[in-house]
Amino acid sequence: MSPDYEKALGRKIAFNRKRRGLSQKEFAALLDRSEAWFSQVERGVRRIDRMTVLEKVAEVLDLPVAELAAEAPVVASTTAEPPGASRLRLALSAAHSLRAILGEHEPPDLDKLREDVDRAWELTHEGNYADLAELLESLVPQAETAARSAPEADRPSLFRLLATVYHTCSAALTNMGEPEAAWIAVDRSVVAAERANDPLLMAAGEFRLSIVFLGARHYEQAAQASGSAADALEPLAASGDVEATALRGALTLQRAVAAGKNNQADAAYEFIRAAREMAKTVGPGRNDYNTEFGPANVDLYEVAVAVDLGDAGVALRAAERVDASGLSSERQTRFHLDVARAHAQRRQIGESVSSIRAAQRLSPEIVGAMPAVKQLVADLATMSQPPSDDLRSLVTELGVPGVRIGT
Repeated sequence: MSPDYEKALGRKIAFNRKRRGLSQKEFAALLDRSEAWFSQVERGVRRIDRMTVLEKVAEVLDLPVAELAAEAPVVASTTAEPPGASRLRLALSAAHSLRAILGEHEPPDLDKLREDVDRAWELTHEGNYADLAELLESLVPQAETAARSAPEADRPSLFRLLATVYHTCSAALTNMGEPEAAWIAVDRSVVAAERANDPLLMAAGEFRLSIVFLGARHYEQAAQASGSAADALEPLAASGDVEATALRGALTLQRAVAAGKNNQADAAYEFIRAAREMAKTVGPGRNDYNTEFGPANVDLYEVAVAVDLGDAGVALRAAERVDASGLSSERQTRFHLDVARAHAQRRQIGESVSSIRAAQRLSPEIVGAMPAVKQLVADLATMSQPPSDDLRSLVTELGVPGVRIGT
């Protein structure tokens, strides 16, 4: 490794350590190394010369090794699988479209189909993945069959429903840390939207795809997916189409997150400002293509981006003016978790635990399914000597591995 590489690696490690609110001493303890050794690594004066050590650093940072060394293999996740994940993967694995084309089918019950699609989104926003998986096991083949067996005049509307079904599947799988399966669902949604000749629904698919890329830590791909779709929508949005403006705004928020993840602060905050202008046009109370885009959602994203950039003060000040009451429980849950991360960066352990509890009251399923929450709780336990009773309870409830909760 060159000295320049070692310094760049040290800066990346230091940035991600600080973003989680850990001191050098605490982080070194997680690596079973001395504080002096770790300080030298961050300053770029000591080389990490073994892949096993680099893998351990990446594991503690909750980053792929590829982000620390482009030539290194990615470390596989060892988190427990959330309820419903395997069933959703299986629902995507069957040859539903082939069976729909070759089989004989009864005419679809369109009213029931639309009702089930709406219910799928409700379950997704609630984080009720077990019930969602059960519903989608039957809804996916039903929607595939309906779209391909209905009279030609009815097919565009049915392909729109099919695309929406796959959106719910993608959103749930992304939240559960299943980016590969989520990517499949998004791809099928875009194909269905194209069959429906619905460019806005195709753009909604790109919105979902950017979220998948973010979850998989492919930040450049997330920026490309969201940016190219947002640019494509610009003429339609400029013509006064409110739905196009809402989708373009939602995509711009994804661009902000991607920039924040890449530590591009100026770009990230500029995207937030641009999205806020679009939100003024869209106004409150809308939920175009289940993006929940509007002024309140922009405020929530400002908090999330500031936390990603390590700007805990900015995040907490922004959080004070947030009114998320009109948004889904999923968005409110994510907001509380972002606030918890901001408090963790400030080493405000009690406040961070309180925010996690607020998220848990809204959606225990989402909190339990997200690997990042377990990492946050593990960090809080590391900072806290000894951990509070409530923090020890969180460690136990969430099944956080590798954390000692004794007094």
